[in-house]
Amino acid sequence: MAIREIKTIGEDVLRKEARKVKQFDKKLHQLLNDMAETMRDAPGIGLAAPQVGVLERVIVIELPEDEKDPQSGKLFEFVNPEIIRRSAEEVEGEEGCLSIPNIVGDVWRAEAVVVKGQDRYGKPQRLEAREWLARAFQHEIDHLNGVLFIDRVEGVDKLRRLVKVVDEKGEEHWEAISLHKLVPA
Repeated sequence: MAIREIKTIGEDVLRKEARKVKQFDKKLHQLLNDMAETMRDAPGIGLAAPQVGVLERVIVIELPEDEKDPQSGKLFEFVNPEIIRRSAEEVEGEEGCLSIPNIVGDVWRAEAVVVKGQDRYGKPQRLEAREWLARAFQHEIDHLNGVLFIDRVEGVDKLRRLVKVVDEKGEEHWEAISLHKLVPA
């Protein structure tokens, strides 16, 4: 396995539509292994192949372990994923992206989705995802279509920059600052 370079906003590969995978071989397996390692190292909870410069319909997702969520702590690998059903109910939530460092924004997404695709061997798979996992699948599948989360944010007031701050105890942590506060009026 190897950690791959994560492409960042401004690089053309992030705005192109990825190709359907037809070969389920060692090269695909290596890509999936590298993507999981790259995602964990970043650290992030999801990664799409275009984010590592590969225009193929491949995503990996892994939510942090949470005893209240049975879908957490599991690595999901989907090849040629597509959302076949979305809940009518949408929820607004904060998203960030490894390809857009230090920016987060509020995005409306379906609260639940059903995703179908294939595993690393080409075997069909289907998953019903809710809440945070549903958001992650929608975000990563958007990447396969050249769409970034900032395209779905409804105005600059919904975007924030993450800045590292030191509290009174001398401990560092991240804080989200409205972009309005960073741009002079």
